[in-house]
Amino acid sequence: MKDKFLPTSKEDLKERGWKELDIILVSGDAYVDHPTYGTALIGRFLESKGFKVGVIAQPDWKNKEDFARLGKPRLFFGVTAGNIDSMIANYTANKKIRHNDDYSPGGKAGFRPDRATVVYTNRLRELFGDVPVILGGIEASLRRVAHYDYWDNKVRRSILLDSKADILVYGMGERQVWEIAERLKQGEKVKDLDNIRGTVVIRKNIDFIKECILLPSFEEVKENKEKFSEAFNICYQQMNPLTAKPLAQKYDQRFLIQFPPALPLSTKELDELYSLPFIHNWHYSYNKSGGIPGFEIVRCSITAHRGCCGECSFCSIYFHQGRIVQSRSMESILKEAALLSKKSDFKGTISDIGGPTANLYQAQCSLWQKNNFCSEQKCLIPQKCKNLKLGYKECLELYRKARAIPGIKHIFLGSGIRYDLLVEDEALDYFEEICRFHVSGQMKVAPEHIDDNVLKIMNKPPLSVYEKFTGIFNQIKKKIEKDIFVVNYFITSHPGTSLKEAEELREYLLEKHIRPEQIQDFTPSPSTLSTCIYWTEKHPFTGEKVYVPKTFAERKQQRDFIQPPKKYF
Repeated sequence: MKDKFLPTSKEDLKERGWKELDIILVSGDAYVDHPTYGTALIGRFLESKGFKVGVIAQPDWKNKEDFARLGKPRLFFGVTAGNIDSMIANYTANKKIRHNDDYSPGGKAGFRPDRATVVYTNRLRELFGDVPVILGGIEASLRRVAHYDYWDNKVRRSILLDSKADILVYGMGERQVWEIAERLKQGEKVKDLDNIRGTVVIRKNIDFIKECILLPSFEEVKENKEKFSEAFNICYQQMNPLTAKPLAQKYDQRFLIQFPPALPLSTKELDELYSLPFIHNWHYSYNKSGGIPGFEIVRCSITAHRGCCGECSFCSIYFHQGRIVQSRSMESILKEAALLSKKSDFKGTISDIGGPTANLYQAQCSLWQKNNFCSEQKCLIPQKCKNLKLGYKECLELYRKARAIPGIKHIFLGSGIRYDLLVEDEALDYFEEICRFHVSGQMKVAPEHIDDNVLKIMNKPPLSVYEKFTGIFNQIKKKIEKDIFVVNYFITSHPGTSLKEAEELREYLLEKHIRPEQIQDFTPSPSTLSTCIYWTEKHPFTGEKVYVPKTFAERKQQRDFIQPPKKYF
């Protein structure tokens, strides 16, 4: 039924008998009412707390009146560029315009502007200058402090300043937006909303904050790469929700203030969040245009957990979802699987039960309960920490019970596998069972490269671990007599990779008769460790100089090395 979606028009408001909304969410994505879409997740969460929430999806940014389609909200506008940064959505790694967008109707490009968060906020300011604007989503989260921007090839200010919004929410934002909404509802002014975990604000001074760490100023990091590295290093070290201190960065005569990260959600809170009344479909208005292609990937998937303790240098999860793995209960996941199995469009296959990494479901560390995580030690590199306990037993029980649900024929793990966790003896039963029942034909893993120095910069395990994994995989494949294969993901032109390392990778692939289809040209996305190295050409933690391929000519040559003509095979 239409009225089950969050309101998107004044007609929807009339059907509900509402004169106004409390909160209006403006998104660069089409409106898909599914928990993998941030707008729907936040919208349904706020709705569950008693707020009237509407959605303006992909407004025409050239027509400011389109932003008024739901009227004026009582509390605030929430603005997000969508599930990915708008510059990454609109441009390839080589800065060419993309001709498709999986988060838009019919997969067509052109529905979102460059720097969507800034553009949307400016339009709202023109129309509703007195209404608070709260930023959220991945674009805002990773651009919350001064950051290197690949498309401008310079250090840009915090997106909070460029957009002139009131507050920026970073990370997974449920706790933050709820507190903001409640405090505004109680009559507080937006300019007084301080000390909310997981938020960033602009203030004239920092005198009211205890134990604040001062970052190098915007003017310093813009002109001095050493200062940029220093600022990045401090931000990286202050991501522990229990021990992090507020950070401040000066911009001329004002201060950007980042409060400590939000606390992770408990299992009970995650269960409640994912049990909200999502439609699990795109908005009916997209039916004529062919729907939303990106939704087809997740239509029959289930989110089991959040967070990743892998800390790959090129990945943004550390700065967004965080390092602590937060898992839903088995009962909650099985309940969702049962509901999914009864949907009219369900054909018997669950495409994924996972998260950032499928085999980190129910991963736990006793230290996460005491101090969240270690500041001087990583969970998986150079090898898995002995304190990290993996949930193989719980995973297998979950998969077996899910397979037994009537109507479910297959369950696959589409979110990828951390292969270095499969080479230990404790993982062998899990490894064999997922190969037997949960690999459709291709197991996706990400060795990324074969040069150990490059892998070290990437914060990935050495080549020897990958080769041990493939050896065990081939033994299992032979044992279960199943025609399955490993699909390898590689990254070209990552910092540390010269033509020499690229050619070594080429020779390795030729020797192993591997012609990888899944190749990603390194894109310096905002706020990752790899991007800091790309810009400064030094590792911010060690000061070590790192070679960085920057010209398009070399980037193309490196890719051609890895994907040679088929005649070589």
